[in-house]
Amino acid sequence: MARGKLRIYLGAAPGVGKTFAMLSEGHRRQERGTDVVVGYVEHHGRQRTEVLLHGLEQLRRHELEYRGAAFAEMDVDAVLARRPAVALVDELAHTNVPGSRNTKRWQDVEELLRAGIDVVTTVNIQHLESLGDVVESITGVRQRETVPDEVVRRADQIELVDMSPQALRRRMAHGNVYRSDKVDAALSNYFRPGNLTALRELALLWVADRVDEYLQQYRGEHDIRSTWQARERIVVGLTGGPEGRTLIRRAARLAEKGAGGEVLAVYVARGDGLTAASPKELAVQRTLVEDLGGTFHHVVGDDVPDALLEFARGVNATQIVLGVSRRKPWQYVFGPGVSATVARESGPDLDVHLVTHDAMAKGRGLPAARTARLGRARIVAGWCVGVALPVLLALLLTRIETELGLANDMLLFLALTVAAALLGGLAPALASAAVCSLLLNWFFTPPVHRLTVADPKNIVAIAVFFAVAVSVASVVDLAARRTHQAARLRAESEILSFLAGSVLRGETTLDALLERVRETFGMESVALLERADETDPWTRASSVGPAPATRPEDADADMPVGDHLALALTGRVLPAEDRRVLGAFAAQAAVVLDRSRLLDEAAKARELEEVGRIRTALLAAVSHDLRTPLAGIKASVSSLRSDDVEWSEEDRAELLEGIEDGADRLGHLIGNLLDMSRLNTGTVTPLIRETDLDEVVPMALGGVPEGSIELDVPETLPMVAVDPGLLERAVANVVENAVKYSPAGQPVHVAASVLGDRVEVRVADRGPGVPEEARERIFEPFQRYGDAPRGAGVGLGLAVARGFTEAVGGTLTAEDTPGGGLTMVLSLPAAGGTRAPAPYVTSEAATTAVPGSGPAVAARNAAGAATAARSAEIRQEAGPR
Repeated sequence: MARGKLRIYLGAAPGVGKTFAMLSEGHRRQERGTDVVVGYVEHHGRQRTEVLLHGLEQLRRHELEYRGAAFAEMDVDAVLARRPAVALVDELAHTNVPGSRNTKRWQDVEELLRAGIDVVTTVNIQHLESLGDVVESITGVRQRETVPDEVVRRADQIELVDMSPQALRRRMAHGNVYRSDKVDAALSNYFRPGNLTALRELALLWVADRVDEYLQQYRGEHDIRSTWQARERIVVGLTGGPEGRTLIRRAARLAEKGAGGEVLAVYVARGDGLTAASPKELAVQRTLVEDLGGTFHHVVGDDVPDALLEFARGVNATQIVLGVSRRKPWQYVFGPGVSATVARESGPDLDVHLVTHDAMAKGRGLPAARTARLGRARIVAGWCVGVALPVLLALLLTRIETELGLANDMLLFLALTVAAALLGGLAPALASAAVCSLLLNWFFTPPVHRLTVADPKNIVAIAVFFAVAVSVASVVDLAARRTHQAARLRAESEILSFLAGSVLRGETTLDALLERVRETFGMESVALLERADETDPWTRASSVGPAPATRPEDADADMPVGDHLALALTGRVLPAEDRRVLGAFAAQAAVVLDRSRLLDEAAKARELEEVGRIRTALLAAVSHDLRTPLAGIKASVSSLRSDDVEWSEEDRAELLEGIEDGADRLGHLIGNLLDMSRLNTGTVTPLIRETDLDEVVPMALGGVPEGSIELDVPETLPMVAVDPGLLERAVANVVENAVKYSPAGQPVHVAASVLGDRVEVRVADRGPGVPEEARERIFEPFQRYGDAPRGAGVGLGLAVARGFTEAVGGTLTAEDTPGGGLTMVLSLPAAGGTRAPAPYVTSEAATTAVPGSGPAVAARNAAGAATAARSAEIRQEAGPR
């Protein structure tokens, strides 16, 4: 059994009109033909509320005695035994008298919902369990009767009943809420303007949060990924340090100040060595930002400020949130730091927020290691230290009067060689070793100023110096390369870990994955190329960025995935060590592409399933609805051809009329089936022209019974831009449906009016109406609402009418008729031209045709001829089917 639906009227304070709104809703549903009963409503002596109880069925209450007093509670068993469609239950947070079936009324409501009964109820914001402390701090009153927030959140509909504090106080002063002897005390205590304003704000904020939840749920159910409104995009720069959580929370608060704000947390893995990032802390921060509704991104960049700014501009961010540097004051001699650099280079399009935190100025943790991939400045500095400084040192030592000795001179030159290795790598260090050896020989080894060595011991010393210098340079360079490799492996492991996590979290959008590749490797564009065979040209399965490559040969970097897929990147040439990570991304892209295609195939399979359902319904319709008029025609023809009976002229005319009616009915059913077929295959091509409604509407009403239509089409209406034939068929089907369900003696009202740049044709009947939740289903093929007889048609009339209306640029919707019934609204685009004066069309002129009479037959023939001509035009334009 399907669970019932719950609708809650949420009030900011007592007396705003929740019960009044609930009872009004009950009357509206009852007028639409819904079975509504009052499970429990207490009017508290309010006259207007008491009046609304009249006309609604009120179920008996359960009488209980507690501490010598009698109490009346809702009788759940009586409601379940009555089994109405809708039950009205007031005061959801009410606590039942001890001895009742349940402790709380919301538990009674849960039983009704499980039994399939829809419930309309009321509750005040101060009765929500999570707001009890807040309400007590505002009003000084502790609410004893509460309802769990989850019960209210699960409601299918929540409607806020709001009223300004001034209006509510006036209502109380007039005696519309409490008795006159309680008004003064209430106004001076609980119902003070400040209290009411605060409660109103609580209610508005709570309902606004629920609206956002419903919106996110709707977007998720319909797989909507695009942004529906302008929003603040706030990028949070993370280092993996302890300040990250503070930055994320601060960014979330900034995002809440603007509509639809979005938080993007970014961790930049440095390419120049190991960092102080803690994997555990990064995992915690990732969870935190996702819990707050943001997203986590991982990019690699040698220059952290540049990578951060490039990412922010790539996602059209408006703000960047960074923490104040953790450097100690003396560490600023090595540079201004990431925060200051980003703030300086952000430009006028990005606002940079520097947030203080507990870890600022306490040190950066592990120092950044050296790397073999050095910048140009480092290499130039290494050559200067290794070549220029030894020459300056030699000149300085020759000017000193005190001789230091050859051993000390060698140590000084060795220090410069080591410094050259640390700064510039192996090549400057080797050059420094050679230059230092020559300088030692020329200036400090007798005979001086000559490249010869007199003492063999000095030859050994210089040789040992050169060997030690080369060895130290080699060891330093090897350590730098090993450090760089460790940093690369760590960065790769972090990226691969993030890639695996994205798979587990279901981030399977191909465009999102390619965008991640572009961010990670700092590329301009990324494309996933595919081809069916080695001889076929490449085609783009998906791409991100401007001017993506069309062939792997045209890309700056490419990664094949099997024989028929390749990932092509443009922007810069990737080093060989990056191809391993790129291969992992390429393999994942292939998996995502296959999955998306499987989802498309599943969607097509569901469409085929729907086609099969319609085919089954069509066969059922053919087996019954189409055979019924055929059987009548067959019986009448057989009777006329029978030689055993002499038929009078009246009998023969009656049988012929039955044949004609059956043929008309059969033709109408087949026409709807053909129209639905053309709509499904897309072969309806309208011929739009300026048309007067009084040329179309009377033709559509030609076959309805006399006196069944009231027509109101003013002469002053503008012309409409439609296809007359299609509009005629749409109006005819709508009117026929309205006449079918309208009670005897209650004519259908057909009226036209202007609304802005649209012209509306409203067809209103006084039938049983259709509930709001079922109104869209009546426009589906082979759907008939309620207990329509099987012979009433195949359920295509309204589906065809909507299809034709939308084909001419209009809309067809259903709404309630005031006083009961259903109104079909055809909204059509107005044309630019003006209509020629024409006689006013009255209801008598539209309803003089009676089925079976000469004028009726003429009208049907005229309409049939117009339809046939229109069908010929459609077939001619659409081509062979």
